[in-house]
Amino acid sequence: MNATFENATLKPRENAAAKEVQLATFYLGDLLLGLDISLVQEINRQLNVTTAPHAPDYVRGVVNLRGEVVTLIDLRAVLGLPPAVDSGNARNLIVHWKNELVGLLVDRIADILTIPTDAIDDPPANVGGVAGAFFRGVYSTKTEIVVVLDPHEVLNRE
Repeated sequence: MNATFENATLKPRENAAAKEVQLATFYLGDLLLGLDISLVQEINRQLNVTTAPHAPDYVRGVVNLRGEVVTLIDLRAVLGLPPAVDSGNARNLIVHWKNELVGLLVDRIADILTIPTDAIDDPPANVGGVAGAFFRGVYSTKTEIVVVLDPHEVLNRE
């Protein structure tokens, strides 16, 4: 699970029937998002966040994760969504980005989905008011649509 985003693509798992990808899914409000699970190191609860002076508005701060400094990114701010009301369900998805750990703050964790790569459709121009540039595609379950994040667009901020 210690993959990096630098050359990230949806990494299919070989299966006798078809190529598949596993997505870690999570919510920002009512928007269900997915990220290739091979990019996620771990998921944890909120840690004590230290504010980072002069950081961009989407940087919530830094946290100490077992002695390593992790930048915490507010995924809502990156995607242009309104701030969340703290419900106690917020989590950090810890991922690797350019040789460092980055935490993505999400409202709540959903599930892990194993889906055929050819079942992921092209993203629409926008999803729930968020620019489509942040998305790799969409996948329809029986009850919901999972929006697959493009880690390069989300984390390649100035």
